[in-house]
Amino acid sequence: MNIVKRFAPAAARTLLGLVFFVFGLNGFLQFLPQPPAPEAAASFGAALAATGYMFPLIKGTEVVAGALLLSNRYVPLALALLAPIVVNIVAFHTFLTPPNPAAWLILALELYLAFAYRAAFRPMLAARVDAGIAASSGVERGKLSPVESAA
Repeated sequence: MNIVKRFAPAAARTLLGLVFFVFGLNGFLQFLPQPPAPEAAASFGAALAATGYMFPLIKGTEVVAGALLLSNRYVPLALALLAPIVVNIVAFHTFLTPPNPAAWLILALELYLAFAYRAAFRPMLAARVDAGIAASSGVERGKLSPVESAA
């Protein structure tokens, strides 16, 4: 049981990082074949493509966040960047395409990692914070107590 607790965050971080890094790169290089999309999904994709900037922005964010997860650097930042993308993936595969269990797996990995790194998110989730409080808490220096660190 202890070995699972020890390696599960690293395994989830690596898997989520690989998913976003590979599929983000695929958005630029198109090395994976795309199955035909249902009409609603194709219309949504066409609308995003018509903007001229949305797909490069999304895919670029996926590549950068995936690389951060794989390198184990700025993991809470990567998770925060990926959160809206994960919500969109789940909504897309829930409402516009036939259900895809991979979307729910990505959501589960994101939520698990957010829980594992919850100490890093705690100051961000405070209802009221004075500007001087964050400076005295040690958060900006990257110091988390051993009990609160994820790995």
